[in-house]
Amino acid sequence: MDRNPSPPLPSPDQDEEKGAGGDCIGSTVYSKHWLFGVLSRLIQIVNPENTKSSSDDEEQQMELDEEMENEICRVWDMSMDEDVALFLQEFNAPDIFMGVLAKSKCPRLREICVGILGNMACFQQICMSISSDKNLGQMLLHCLYDSDPPTLLETSRLLLTCLSQTEVASVWVERIREYPAVYDSICFIMSSSTNVDLLVKVGEVVDKLFDLDEKLMLEWIRNGAVQPLDPPQEDSEEQPVFKIVPCVLEAAKQVRSENPEGLDVYMHILQLLTTVDDGIQAIVQCPDTGKDTWNLLFDLVCHEFCQSDDPPIILQEQKTVLASVYSVLSAIYASRAEQEYLKIEEVDLPLIDSLIRVLQNMEHCQKKPENSVDSNTEETKKSDLTQDDFHLKILKDISCEFLSNIFQILTKETVAQGLKEGQLSKEKCSCAFQNLLPFYSPVIEDFLKILHEVDKTLADDLEKSFPSLKAQT
Repeated sequence: MDRNPSPPLPSPDQDEEKGAGGDCIGSTVYSKHWLFGVLSRLIQIVNPENTKSSSDDEEQQMELDEEMENEICRVWDMSMDEDVALFLQEFNAPDIFMGVLAKSKCPRLREICVGILGNMACFQQICMSISSDKNLGQMLLHCLYDSDPPTLLETSRLLLTCLSQTEVASVWVERIREYPAVYDSICFIMSSSTNVDLLVKVGEVVDKLFDLDEKLMLEWIRNGAVQPLDPPQEDSEEQPVFKIVPCVLEAAKQVRSENPEGLDVYMHILQLLTTVDDGIQAIVQCPDTGKDTWNLLFDLVCHEFCQSDDPPIILQEQKTVLASVYSVLSAIYASRAEQEYLKIEEVDLPLIDSLIRVLQNMEHCQKKPENSVDSNTEETKKSDLTQDDFHLKILKDISCEFLSNIFQILTKETVAQGLKEGQLSKEKCSCAFQNLLPFYSPVIEDFLKILHEVDKTLADDLEKSFPSLKAQT
């Protein structure tokens, strides 16, 4: 990995090609010879003829000459073109960039080189080549230890690109598993960075990793639970022990107001964690972590998402993040008997209000427009609705299960309070019944028994509206 990068090979019959228009890269108007020149100068930057360095030289190495920066940035832009990317691959540009990453101390140059590799990795053939290069893979993972946010952003973008290609995803998962320090680096970024773009991209990497490999997710969950056997020496600096859930929460709080898509990503990470028992325990076992998680998510659904003054169609924008948030809240709520912060009854009615509002808005979103445009084909309309219906169905299933769990433990006093404050009005109860029946019939029947004691008239009206309940009671 420390060897000098090979210079680009000279083009055969260079002079003849130049006259015949052969200087163009593929079908582009970009010049091969100009690109050769830039790559050659790039090699010279990291391999100067005079190897003796002074403090002045080191300072110069931290900065990039303006002309060179402009030229290498042009290459960065050009590399989005597949012909250019293939040409760079053919002439060993990844080796040159690896040499830059190994030797250069210039943050801007490192950022650009990783960015070019990220563009090149968007093309399957090149991505497979980059991914199969073990030395380059190690060097790119080492870039996650960088202190420069733009370099970290480009590294995360490249990793996400590779993880999103099924042919090479497993290679990167195993490579990341072999480097435990990657966990610490990612947790450090999530817990301390204020760069929202970086946090979103790192979150997407973590989300993709957990979605691809449950084993890796379990390892990362357990990492924070393992304490060092030997206490630190008095003169040694104590290394922080990162736990995945607090780091994810900190990042979520940071992106919350500035990037809704980023918040969606971090909520989905939490949802993935709750798909395994160790993940649920990582959230609820530590009182501070559990309370922080609950408070953040409770605040989101009760004071931010799908509010009473929002148009019902807002649900289309928020359906995926709401599904994740409700799923995590439901998992924590299921352990309420063990958690002091969930024993207060004040949480039940606001949650019922939020869940029923979502179900009401869902009915509005699923109504078919009366005047459909004839020019739209039936196939187009079906394809547009299928994806929306799929995500709305997931949200409905999660919402109904969570709502039924809350209904099961409602007391007479809470029902009376809900009737007084409006969370359990006739309209809202009807919506809840409409969605919970027939699957959760026993829950509704038990709720009606309590309602009979509190407001017999309302209970009788609901039974008339839902005859199946009357027949069973």
